[in-house]
Amino acid sequence: MIISRTPYRISFFGGGTDYPAWYRQHSGAVLAATIDKYVYLTCRYLPPFFEHRYRIVYSKNEMCQSIDEIAHPAVREVLRYLSIDRGVEIHHDGDLPARSGMGTSSAFTVGLVHALYALKGEMRSKHQLAMETIHIEQDILKETVGSQDQISAAYGGLNQVQFYPNGEAAVRPVTIANDRVHELELHLMLFYTGIKRTASDVAKSYVNQLDENKRHLRMLNQLVEEGTSLLTGSAPILDFGELLHEAWQIKRTMGEKISNPSIDSIYNRAIDAGALGGKITGAGGGGFMLLFVPLDHQLAVRSALNDILYIPFKFEYSGSQIIFFDREQEYLAEEQARSGKAPLVFREMVSDEA
Repeated sequence: MIISRTPYRISFFGGGTDYPAWYRQHSGAVLAATIDKYVYLTCRYLPPFFEHRYRIVYSKNEMCQSIDEIAHPAVREVLRYLSIDRGVEIHHDGDLPARSGMGTSSAFTVGLVHALYALKGEMRSKHQLAMETIHIEQDILKETVGSQDQISAAYGGLNQVQFYPNGEAAVRPVTIANDRVHELELHLMLFYTGIKRTASDVAKSYVNQLDENKRHLRMLNQLVEEGTSLLTGSAPILDFGELLHEAWQIKRTMGEKISNPSIDSIYNRAIDAGALGGKITGAGGGGFMLLFVPLDHQLAVRSALNDILYIPFKFEYSGSQIIFFDREQEYLAEEQARSGKAPLVFREMVSDEA
């Protein structure tokens, strides 16, 4: 049995420039961080005496005889992509709800790819995990998704990510003092709007109009550098909140589904109560709202938004990890070694190499 743990993310600046339709022509960049909220995937090979060959447990409970029968698209295509030739059981548990703008779908797929590779006794680097998941989601599943969520989930941490026209990405950790990180964390507040939506549906409202949004996307790309410089410099941390406000005002005009009257009401109430800025996480349309709030106004903001759920969080820096494997896997590795196959080492299932 294998258990993977993969973090969700919050994106500060640059969202939209991480779609291949944009960065393969113009390059792109994002500033994002993972938080201490996770998706857990438990995977094991099924013994041969079950009536079903595949069991997948998430919001539904699927029991199937063939991969083609599996309704969950990511599970079906990851099993096919990895050529899993034995029956498996997969259980999903998450700290946050799906379709909430926290990169939940990509975190699920990264965690599943990671867990199934581990089940096969194979290691993948963080870069390989991210790029293979991008390939599965964009090229195999044909989803209208960007490329930042998979990278954040695989790597973890507070990063500036650059996207290049050749399809490659460079992950640059934002190196700042612990006190500065703590200061940033203290000023961020996360609220769940309760509005569920599918990110690809929202994204289609502006990804298909990239030419019309060129100016906006270039401005969002520039804010990545400004936000990074602000964090690594000596400017007051409150300036970060004002930058978030500027970015949200740009982003919300790029597509009709990015914001709506309910989101605008929540945001305006927070601003009136003392928040300096914020945004809907992810593509928009609902899910979670991230706010930057001075410490002496946080009680007022919580009171103004007492009809929606407040979620405390901290940053995390590990990315996707294998947190459990049982002794049966080690036994299988030994059997492979005895049969003349290369021996496997079960230590860290993902190396730190890029």
